Amino acid sequence: MSRITARRRHPLARYAVLIFALAIFGVGYTTIAKFSRPADAALASGKADPVAEGKSLFQAHCSSCHGLSAEGTSTGPTLIGVGAAAVDFQVSSGRMPAANPGAQAPRKPTAPWVTPEKIEALAAYVQSLGGGPTVPEDKWLDASLGSEAKGGELFRANCIQCHNWAGGGGALTQGKYAPALNAPSEKQIYEAMATGPQAMPVFNDSTITPEQKRDIIAYVKGVREQTDPGGFGLGRIGPVTEGLVAWIVGISVLALAAIWITAKKRQKP
Repeated sequence: MSRITARRRHPLARYAVLIFALAIFGVGYTTIAKFSRPADAALASGKADPVAEGKSLFQAHCSSCHGLSAEGTSTGPTLIGVGAAAVDFQVSSGRMPAANPGAQAPRKPTAPWVTPEKIEALAAYVQSLGGGPTVPEDKWLDASLGSEAKGGELFRANCIQCHNWAGGGGALTQGKYAPALNAPSEKQIYEAMATGPQAMPVFNDSTITPEQKRDIIAYVKGVREQTDPGGFGLGRIGPVTEGLVAWIVGISVLALAAIWITAKKRQKP
């Protein structure tokens, strides 16, 4: 104890304690700063912080409906936990920002401020709020690696009820509808399955795996390229339009036949 007491009374002891305290403080501050600002490395390398940029974009273009912190309002739902894939799908397809409130946001040209870089930043900000489905990797979007036959089986089992066999879309309840699948990109088709926009159910990876999603994309692309050698496609909607055309044509033919028969009888002496 006498040695410890003697060292504590040494003239340099106070400086050693001060240096030790500063070292502990510096290590603690560095650790806290690392977790509180994960974009420091990007900022130091001269790159902009995508989360900060996305927050600025969100507050300027989205907060009026979804709230300043994406907590949701009476106009728009909360975006906490929806993930980057939902943002990429909605913004890249022009559905968001919405022009007018309604039963369903239609696909339309993107807003003038929308660019791929800004969509990425906005998606990064929403992803940072509570996680959720991420933007798919390119390998899951390559239709050439998928099986069109398997995709057709999956599409008929899970999608045909709303989108019809050819992806022509169809009406749903309360003013909603299943959109046609002619316009969406491979990424948008995948993201729609992963996030379930509008009235569409969510098909997560435990329900439809990424490989199966790629097969469905291959099927949809294959249907787009099919021709109608038998005649008019009639929108490829199915028996509704075919029956309507057949009924109209059939009634017209019968009416003309009846007129022709009666006119012929009148001409007889």
